[in-house]
Amino acid sequence: MSKKVITFGEIMLRLATPDYLRFCQANQFNATFGGGEANVAASLANYGIETEFVTRLPKNDIARACVMELRKQGIGTSKIIYGGERLGIYFLETGAVARASKVVYDRAHSSIAEIQPGMIDWDEVFKDASWFHWTGITPAISEGAANVCLEAIQAANRLGITVSCDLNYRKNLWKYGKTAHEVMPELVAGCDIILGNEEDAEKVFGIKPEGFDAAATEGEVHAASFQSVCTQLMAPPPPAPPADTHAVLQITAIEDELVTRQHDTLEAGLVDAGEVVNRILVVTLFLSEAAGGKNTAGLSHRFNNE
Repeated sequence: MSKKVITFGEIMLRLATPDYLRFCQANQFNATFGGGEANVAASLANYGIETEFVTRLPKNDIARACVMELRKQGIGTSKIIYGGERLGIYFLETGAVARASKVVYDRAHSSIAEIQPGMIDWDEVFKDASWFHWTGITPAISEGAANVCLEAIQAANRLGITVSCDLNYRKNLWKYGKTAHEVMPELVAGCDIILGNEEDAEKVFGIKPEGFDAAATEGEVHAASFQSVCTQLMAPPPPAPPADTHAVLQITAIEDELVTRQHDTLEAGLVDAGEVVNRILVVTLFLSEAAGGKNTAGLSHRFNNE
């Protein structure tokens, strides 16, 4: 029986307009819960993998409803800590045809934004765990969240647990006085597996694909064009991960199906121990444009089993 996967990050109350309505047209919202790291845990649980989601929640009925939803998805919740005043909220207007989805965040001063090192016993969290996953969203929330993320990575490294990171750059989150370029290299240096796309690599580390001209692609973009991004991420100086890093996964969206804005076609390239592997084409269904973490889990699971 495989050991469990731990994910760490923020989960939020999601209020979505029904039936593709715009915010100005809606009189009600559908309430659910979501977050990139929780999405990964839910997707892996669907594969039959034991998962545990770690976060900080307030003690109120909304947070209790959130925990109940996580449990319904088969996600462990015993390591969640409690404190603070509120759960973050995001409002979603689902796109249709050529109209993109729109998200409005109300997450300032959420419980996890006010988390501090020492609040979570990571040695206890990582008992019987073999894998730890985090995303670039968490260190963007607040300096405290970034420090706790580093604390978790260092504990996982010390305990010999595989660490994966989805770079997931969100420019609107980095508001506490530090940039992703200042914070992320130290965190990524403790990772065994890095996931992201070319935009993440450029915005976080200033790394661009070599010899790539988007204007010359005529809409046909392949992951092979971005292999240089993978190799640059692996190479010193920082942000290079340790020498025994297993892989870098470069995921590139190469096509959008605009019929319902529900489909994306992804091509992925893998660099493992310095060797480039570029073989897998994945066609996936986005149930929501705001829930890409599910695709991260699916892709990483598929790579892990082929």
